Amino acid sequence: MVSEYVMTQKHCQQQVVPEDPVGLGAYNMDSHNCQRYVTAQGVVRNEGDIQVGVSPYRISYRSIRPRREECENLLVPVCLAASHIAYGSIRMEPVFMVLGQSAATAASLAIDDRVPVQAVDDAKLRARLLADAQVLEWTGPVKAAAAGRDPAKLEGVVVDNAAAELRGHWTASHATAGFVGGDYVHDGAEGKGAKSATFAATLPRAATYEIRVWYPPGPNRAAAVPVTVHLPDGPQTFRIDQRRTTADATGSYEALGRFPLPAGPVRLVIDTAGTDGHVIVDAVQFVAVPAR
Repeated sequence: MVSEYVMTQKHCQQQVVPEDPVGLGAYNMDSHNCQRYVTAQGVVRNEGDIQVGVSPYRISYRSIRPRREECENLLVPVCLAASHIAYGSIRMEPVFMVLGQSAATAASLAIDDRVPVQAVDDAKLRARLLADAQVLEWTGPVKAAAAGRDPAKLEGVVVDNAAAELRGHWTASHATAGFVGGDYVHDGAEGKGAKSATFAATLPRAATYEIRVWYPPGPNRAAAVPVTVHLPDGPQTFRIDQRRTTADATGSYEALGRFPLPAGPVRLVIDTAGTDGHVIVDAVQFVAVPAR
């Protein structure tokens, strides 16, 4: 159903808050894998999985009723007006039970007052729902978005993903803590080999630098992400396991090693070719250390 009010991701993340709640949703916005396929390299991958956490949010009465010109005596607590990603959260059975109760209450008021469901008095509906112990406001803890590290507070030269040159389509996220800057990006475990990220830095002086690749680890990450550093004597490629919690206290970066580098430009490329999960691109850090 498409009504005059459609629930969207912005409602689930409380960027938009409806004034006429008839219940709360609380489950993650998720969409399950849409297919499983075998790559040219013979690797089996799942495609299409989405998982975004939410805090309890309001569901609008207007989203469970049709437009008045379409029907005046219908309420829809299950196939309500919602975008695909919002419905991925709303679709849970407890939410259907909540909305079913609210729909029945609204229907009773419409019958008693002899009005269309679109003309049910909001204040009267709210009072009746609260009297029946329906929960319309969330007063408990709220799931906060993860906060990123301030790049200016990290030592050495730091290049955030916002300054990287991205090839292919990448998706921004801040769902997992431990990242640098405002967010990180991931490849969605799709388009392998057609996506890469190039980090360009300018080193202030010749020195031995420890090169660190930042990423928030997780179980759906790629286990062998190719990272190529273009060094004075030629490129060297390393593979990092982004599922693994690393040496930093927050488990957010992996050190590729220590390399003598001249002052001036240096380049590092994170690739997706041959990887088996989500590749994360966050930040690269060059820290001058005493020569061995």
